[in-house]
This record gives sequence, structure tokens and C-alpha cells, in this order.
Amino acid sequence: MRDCVISEIVKYARKDKRIMLLTGDLGYNVTEIFAEQYPDRYINCGIAEENMISVAAGLAMEGNKVFVYSLGNFPTLRCMEQLRNDVCYHQADVKIISVGGGFSYGSLGMSHHATEDIGAMRILPYMQVYTPADPVEAESVLNEAYEYQGPGYIRLARGRDPYLHKEQLYKSIGLLQPFETNETERFDAVIITAGTILEEGIKAVKLLRETNLKVGLFSCPRIKPMDIDGIREIALKTRVIITVEEHNVIGGLGGAIAEVLSSLPEHAVLLRTGLEDSYTEVVGSGDFLRRYYGIDSEHIAWRIQEYFQFMGKKEL
Repeated sequence: MRDCVISEIVKYARKDKRIMLLTGDLGYNVTEIFAEQYPDRYINCGIAEENMISVAAGLAMEGNKVFVYSLGNFPTLRCMEQLRNDVCYHQADVKIISVGGGFSYGSLGMSHHATEDIGAMRILPYMQVYTPADPVEAESVLNEAYEYQGPGYIRLARGRDPYLHKEQLYKSIGLLQPFETNETERFDAVIITAGTILEEGIKAVKLLRETNLKVGLFSCPRIKPMDIDGIREIALKTRVIITVEEHNVIGGLGGAIAEVLSSLPEHAVLLRTGLEDSYTEVVGSGDFLRRYYGIDSEHIAWRIQEYFQFMGKKEL
């Protein structure tokens, strides 16, 4: 996704001279395409992310549209004060592109596991939060972020992410994206994912086809502002909603959907799947960590089946 996003930014820059790209001494072999074509609009701020965010805010206040490219927690948790006071307070047109969301850099340990970033960014006023699942969603997300005149956060994976959608999405990514799911149907359970873990949801639905459960699947590429109408509609058409994310269950996708459901007089049961208020204390590949922390396809399918075995299918 990262190559796709940078390539799209280059396209925007051809027609919009306000666009600038900042990086924190990384992104080599990714950001060069922008740096070579627009050297006067590219700044390597060095390993000084807090300063980079303040520079970005200043450039935006002077009328530029600024994209900041960095890794995982570095442009987010490390820079909370600058994001809060410099960017969001002034509603500056700064878009944070963070590569390495979730377990993307699983072998580098907890410091590189971005598993609290969504919650941290979501709480900041005016900040829009995006979690595309594949290059198709990433392109649509970037289009919406570009049009929005204010702060935004785009959470990407590491790169070489597979295409999961078969066709381009709407230019507006606000709505939940049904994945091989008829939106008008009723379901026993609905899986809602954020980010590249959509691929685990796809596998889980295939596993559950062997049961008598009817399961729907949706991707949520924009967590803030949430598609409130879409969540309400789903909550009335299914018995269970299970959210899946490479993130703490507190404050992320599951937390955002729980906030929507809490205002409804009737709604589906919500099962949140992610890190249970803990850090990732082991290292390994992203696939290994998904299995270890119980957010892979088999655990998703098992949790849905366990719920219905406990409640009894007759309750539907």
C-alpha cells in the first residue's frame, strides 16, 4: 500500500503545488519518486519526529497541504503533544501516513508494534482516522483525505499488501465496505475488520461456510468519523457483531462501534477481538502474532461458533 499511496500523492502534486511531503529519515526506495520530481517540496526532517510534526503544522498554516511519512508509533504516540497543540488545535491540513500498523514489523518488538495508535489518534479533535485494508481501499482513503481540509491519519501496513477488493471503490470511502456480502440480507453474525486483517476475515467466512451459520463480512476503512448509519443498520440485521483489529480492544475499531451501539435501544451483541488491554510481549512474523494473540481466521471462526453453542441456535 505504501508505494500506491506515495504514487498517488505524486499525481496530486502535479496539479496541486501546495502539496509537500515530509519524512523522518526513512522511506528510502519509497519516497524517492516524490523527492526526485519535487525536491523543493520534500523535506527529510531527520530522526526528530516531534519537530517534524511542528514543521508540518507551520507549513500547513502557510497554505500548504502537508503529508508526513513515518513508521508506526513514531509520528503518532511519540508526537502526541505536537499533534494536539500544533496540528489539531489549529485544524492544520496535515495528513499523517504511518507505515507499519499493527504487527507489520512484528519481528522488531513492542516498540515497533503499533497497537494503540488508532485510539490515540481517534481521541484528537478534528482528526480523521483511516485504516485501509488493501491498495484499492488505500487509494480511496487518500482521495478522501486529500479533499478534507484538516488533520488526518492514514494507517498502512508494511508493503506488498495483497489486493483483496476486485474493483475500485467509491471515491468516498465513508461507508462500510461489504466484502462478498449482500447488504440487504440478515445474518447470524457479521465480522467487521479494520486494516489488512480483512484477509483473516475472508478466511474465517470460508471456514464458517461448513457450518449452518450465515456470516457477513465488512471492512471499515474509515474509523473516524464512523459510518454510524451503516453500523446501526447492521446491528438490526444480525445477532452478533464481531470486530477484528490488530490493536488494543480499547479505543480502536471495537471501541468506536461500541460507542455507536450504546445509543441504540436494540442492537446486536458485540464481541471485540484484538489485544486484550496488553502489549505484545513476544516477537515474530505478523501471521505468527495473529495466531498467538487469537486474531487469526481460525480463532475468529471459533469465537463465533462458541457464542452460538453457548447461546443455542434456537435463540435466533
